[in-house]
Amino acid sequence: MPFYKCIASADKFRGNMTGLRMSAMNVGPLSVDANLLVAFAPGHLEIPTTAALIVHPTYGVVLWDTGINGVVADPDRRDAYWGANVATAFGPHAFKREHAIDAQLEKLGIKPKDVRYVLYSHLHLDHAGGMSYFPDAIHVVQRDEIRYALWPDTWTSPVYCQNDFRDIRKLNILEIDGDFDLFEDGTLRLLKTSGHAPGHQVLIVNLPNRGRICMAADTGHQRSGFDNLVPMPWDWSTSAMSMTRMRMKQLERSGVPMFLCHDASDFAKLPQNGEFWD
Repeated sequence: MPFYKCIASADKFRGNMTGLRMSAMNVGPLSVDANLLVAFAPGHLEIPTTAALIVHPTYGVVLWDTGINGVVADPDRRDAYWGANVATAFGPHAFKREHAIDAQLEKLGIKPKDVRYVLYSHLHLDHAGGMSYFPDAIHVVQRDEIRYALWPDTWTSPVYCQNDFRDIRKLNILEIDGDFDLFEDGTLRLLKTSGHAPGHQVLIVNLPNRGRICMAADTGHQRSGFDNLVPMPWDWSTSAMSMTRMRMKQLERSGVPMFLCHDASDFAKLPQNGEFWD
């Protein structure tokens, strides 16, 4: 059923639903060499960047990640915002202003002030780019991640865009340390999954009809790399990533479907364009 037919305005996001609902968005189409995502992989890939809109029956609109900042859609400004080498490597040429998360929410009738919580898998430039769009929200991030993001190691610094963090000290930040049940009701559970980033986390969404699913972010960038435990060149710790992937594999074996952020086949399985799962 279309999302907009079920929830016609932001005023209806709370109190009139019997359970959780979720829809996915591609907030950053990218064109990259495969070996930037999976070490030594051949070829070139067109990939999505997955974010999720979640509506909680009590607590309202929750976002999972915020994608790429809209400035990157402007070819005259993207190099200054991201850095020329980063823009060349990650190929955001297909990214248009309408892909940015605030523009996609607007199409669904959701204003920035309607967003109550923003949950971050981590703070890389394709996940935290829309941070400043939501000044009234509570922003939930692992303690290790927010500290590292503001002073990263030299090798990983290109993927932490400091321009994304220009308003970070003005925001209401909820730092967490480890696994965390956001509302203490089992609907949205964050699991710390260090490896790709020191404070990486995944989100377990417990939908009333579909059951549990895992928004797995960058625990793997492509299924081939995830399945074979092959690292991504910008992984913060390959050792921690291996441990995380073994944990995620057990989660899948236990019956929880997992969706990687940048795997096109995973994204295609998710509800999009105003469709939702409940």
